Amino acid sequence: MTPLLLIRHGATEWNASRRLQGRADIGLSAAGRAEVESWRLPAAFAEARWLTSPLRRARETAALLTDRPVTVEPRLIEMDWGAWEGLRATDLDAEELTAREALGLDFRPPGGESPREVCARIRLLALELAGDPTPVVAVCHKGVIRAALALATGWDMRARPPLPLVRDRALALRAAADGRLELGASLLDLLAA
Repeated sequence: MTPLLLIRHGATEWNASRRLQGRADIGLSAAGRAEVESWRLPAAFAEARWLTSPLRRARETAALLTDRPVTVEPRLIEMDWGAWEGLRATDLDAEELTAREALGLDFRPPGGESPREVCARIRLLALELAGDPTPVVAVCHKGVIRAALALATGWDMRARPPLPLVRDRALALRAAADGRLELGASLLDLLAA
């Protein structure tokens, strides 16, 4: 089993204004940089391999957290929000949003990607990572972390997540040799010092 720690990037201006970022390449805000600088990784991940989404906010977060080499991993990119990228939930038609959200893993914004598709790319990544028992830290996005949580728990995304997904915590998982993801020994490891 390969230990895997998924960390959501630090805050951006779009996070502060509650905009759907998706694939928009937004950098960290000053508050986001300060937030990440206060985080401390669990000791079990001191010698970990590092991966990051190709998006700037994730790469900047990784650079603030480690001096170790970091590999850009395209499969860690955020879910594609299509035509809704840059909008706020309040900008969307409430009935349409509710109907789409009821689809759970098959929710898809117009012109975007479904959580089920994000799950498929994360499952392939987990299968590759499981070939090496060295712990892995992956800096990514909320949509990716939600997909990994769905894979690990069977959550269908039609109800609230089985664990709270908050920015200053990381999701601890284990990747099995067959690519299955399981929750780690502690469900969420506190990053804030």
